Amino acid sequence: MLKTLIVIAAVLAVAVIGLLVYAATRPNTFRIQRAMTINAPVDRIHAILTDLRRGAEWSPFERLDPNIRRTFTGPETGVGSALSWEGNNAVGAGTLTITDATPEKIMLKLDMRRPMEGHNIVEYTLTPQGEATTVTWIMHGPMNLIAKVFHLFMNIEKDLGGAFELGLRDLKGIAEKSA
Repeated sequence: MLKTLIVIAAVLAVAVIGLLVYAATRPNTFRIQRAMTINAPVDRIHAILTDLRRGAEWSPFERLDPNIRRTFTGPETGVGSALSWEGNNAVGAGTLTITDATPEKIMLKLDMRRPMEGHNIVEYTLTPQGEATTVTWIMHGPMNLIAKVFHLFMNIEKDLGGAFELGLRDLKGIAEKSA
């Protein structure tokens, strides 16, 4: 019986070490990107994206917890505007701060505290297409070993990318209705 337990423990140790070694070979950064053309001018979409209070209207993440607690700091819109939130396990807790806002690009710093600490960059690029605008939603950041292991078991490209697609669809509905 003791030999069997030792063999099982050795096999598990080798499996865990193998998993960690494999995870360590994964990329040190990640990038998720989705785009959609919206039949609205750049300035209308820009106004929605730079007003973090309007995120509840279109952000797929804010809908995951009907009891999410939001705190807004800084100016109402634009650079320095920030949203901090505390929510259930699906939305976690963190802060999103607009760090740059030009007509063509809005940059935000995303600092997650929970469920897993993370510090990422969110970008929205706005490209005029005649009377329409192509909006590209990008998130990128570093991947530590824990995140690399996590990503082995979760398809972040599919899951987070799907959320971006849903958010862009809802943003499209709001921006086009505002016409």
